Amino acid sequence: MRRRTPVRRAATTAVLLALAAAGCGADPEPSIFADGRKVRIGAKSDQPGTSHERHAGDFDGLDIAVARELLDRVGAEPPIFNGIISRNRAPALRDGDVDLVVATFSITARRMLPVKEGGEGLDFVGPYASTQQGMLVRAADLERYRTLDDLNGRLVCVWKGTTSADELRKPAYQAIRLREEEDAGFCVNALKAGEVDAVSTDQLILYGFMEAEPALAVVPGIAFAATNDYGVALAKGHREDCERLRDALKKYVVSNEWDRDVKNNLPQLPLERRNEARPTETEIDGASCRDRPANAPVG
Repeated sequence: MRRRTPVRRAATTAVLLALAAAGCGADPEPSIFADGRKVRIGAKSDQPGTSHERHAGDFDGLDIAVARELLDRVGAEPPIFNGIISRNRAPALRDGDVDLVVATFSITARRMLPVKEGGEGLDFVGPYASTQQGMLVRAADLERYRTLDDLNGRLVCVWKGTTSADELRKPAYQAIRLREEEDAGFCVNALKAGEVDAVSTDQLILYGFMEAEPALAVVPGIAFAATNDYGVALAKGHREDCERLRDALKKYVVSNEWDRDVKNNLPQLPLERRNEARPTETEIDGASCRDRPANAPVG
């Protein structure tokens, strides 16, 4: 009996080590919600209505309201927000510069894929809002534009690292001339200065600029491209944290608080667009905490 005890212990130890290794494979990093830890969030600093830094470290907008609401629901400490530009969102997460990105970040299959499979190695919690792409023009010129064809030959500004820029590079829009800038603020300033004819990105973002800039207006009849679904992004390796945020989001989007936050931050967003922006719990389950969307083809 005594001779067999070490064997039993060795076997038990091996099982425990295997279980520990399996657990590390799923969640190798410490929780980003550890007690007393301030969660660092990357957010846009130049998008009024969605994510805007009014003063140093003082952010507001729908993204900010969503982030605060979700962290409160999982019992985390109030976060620290840091400004981030679109093309740096994924690298900042992978390099550990921030813990989460809540920056009108569209959920895509490529971004969800592990890096070893050619993706960006991110997990998403979302969508927390959905929107199509649109056009922002000078209010004085609004009557000139009713359909996308009216933008043919016009100079439209987009910014790097966005699905909106990728969309307008497609052959279907080759008659539209593009100017690419680093981020939203550069494009809006160029529009106000008369250097470009329009700015194109997601409609939720554009309605935020319309509220902040009375001289600008969203073209009501132009909504195009596939729907962009915004998600809270985190680097892979925090699947348990991801699932906690997912469960909190599912409760949030069916609550009055979601509607309140959208109305407060995007007051000019038409009711029809607000209803379209609201995700379902099924949509959240299908896109959250996965290596590929639930409806992605197998193989």
